Amino acid sequence: MDPFSDTLRRLREAFRSGRTRAAEFRATQLKGLGRFLQENKQLLQDALAQDLHKSAFESEISEIGISQGEVNLALGNLRAWMKDEKVPKNLATQLDSAFIRKEPFGLVLIIAPWNYPLNLTLVPLVGALAAGNCVVLKPSEISKNVERVLAEVLPQYLDQSCFAVVLGGPEETGQLLENKFDYIFFTGSPRVGKIVMAAAAKHLTPVTLELGGKNPCYVDDDCDPQTVANRVVWFRCFNAGQTCVAPDYVLCSHETQERLLPAMQSAITRFYGEDPKSSPDLGRIVGEKQFQRVQGLLGCGRVAIGGQSDESQRYIAPTVLVDVQETELVMQEEIFGPILPIVNVQGLAEAVDFITQREKPLALYAFSNNSQVPVGWAGTTASSPSTPSPTTVPACCVLPGWRRSMPSATRPTHHATQGCCWQPWRPGAPAAALCSELPPHRHPGTRLGPLAGGDGPGVHKQAKTRAASSPAALQLSNPSPSPMLATTSWQKADRHRNLRHLLSWEGTVEGSRDVVQAAPWKP
Repeated sequence: MDPFSDTLRRLREAFRSGRTRAAEFRATQLKGLGRFLQENKQLLQDALAQDLHKSAFESEISEIGISQGEVNLALGNLRAWMKDEKVPKNLATQLDSAFIRKEPFGLVLIIAPWNYPLNLTLVPLVGALAAGNCVVLKPSEISKNVERVLAEVLPQYLDQSCFAVVLGGPEETGQLLENKFDYIFFTGSPRVGKIVMAAAAKHLTPVTLELGGKNPCYVDDDCDPQTVANRVVWFRCFNAGQTCVAPDYVLCSHETQERLLPAMQSAITRFYGEDPKSSPDLGRIVGEKQFQRVQGLLGCGRVAIGGQSDESQRYIAPTVLVDVQETELVMQEEIFGPILPIVNVQGLAEAVDFITQREKPLALYAFSNNSQVPVGWAGTTASSPSTPSPTTVPACCVLPGWRRSMPSATRPTHHATQGCCWQPWRPGAPAAALCSELPPHRHPGTRLGPLAGGDGPGVHKQAKTRAASSPAALQLSNPSPSPMLATTSWQKADRHRNLRHLLSWEGTVEGSRDVVQAAPWKP
């Protein structure tokens, strides 16, 4: 017997009742989520400290603050996002009233990871609630203390007829995925992402896969080594290296490596003291299985800095590896720990060649005082560095999964194009097409705080941008000779997305659905 059938039936009935569609209801749910964060801040900080050894400061800037910011953004823009959006007409629709109406998908499943167990759970939840969906939330069982808070406390702040938290490990998640959902949002590894996508494909369910990757960091010979070391070490060791956009390896010449090593040792001492193990600012690996995997990577290459570990505390010291071979395991998988390999290359051309021979990175970092170095990356990855900088240029490219491109409220939403002449659209009008959409917005560039400027954990807040997506062009395809129905499809002109911010992450989204509908024309 399916243990989730009763819960899913209850949520579907609530959605069919229409209660989640009203702006007032959505705002009430978002305010409840905001109260949950405000009234349980200490409880959440304690849970994060127990799971990941996060300090109160780190919990605030990387978990609680981001989630609260997303709630505030959604509340401030909710009604604007919900408004119908006028679109240009073509020859076949000149007598119609053409517009896009954003509609909730229905029942949304959010499967969250353990590395940022609050942020990467609640930020997708904000989008799902703001879009008027009912939600099944599956927090990670690995970050068990945060999971317990989300399961026991969060439901008290939301309408439980439209929201549910389900618990369990891989077996229970597999059973959950056998059910039909209207939208699935998954954050995790590519291996599990394949399982989620295969399960969703059986029901033709649109999926967001927020996956990881190996992120290169190129350091030119003309850089100040201490500036580079301060920024790279801080971000590599933030959350004990368990961040998907952290620098995963450094590419530089042997001469630059020799200047970087003492600078990195100085940065580690500055940030975490002579004994990093006793520092309250250095996190821990989340679990025993994850610790064993990361500890095994210490045997790759030669340890130049750090290398210590303590299984009883799941502690891995900030570590720098040199003389690393391309075939070693540390260069074959995402590290997800405070370990940084250095690979020697002779100049920019060899670095570009090294990167392009591998899977597309999730993020790319380049340090140089030469304004021509960013130009050297043009055309080598799915997106080149967005802004030349004398210190660092972050760039990102799209993995074979999903990257988030806008405030999350418009992701789990139908964009229904409705055309009618002299009468409002009626439910039951024929659906002419069901097609995939790429949101066309190009957002302003964002920068990772310590990597983009300053030596400490500063951050640059993402500029608030309107989330409602609009088509780059609306063209007629397969035009019907009958005035009863016209089929349209979106033509997208822009797939580029900027690097997601440490505190507000963004990228390319695929898979939201357009339901194109038209009412009969009456003269």
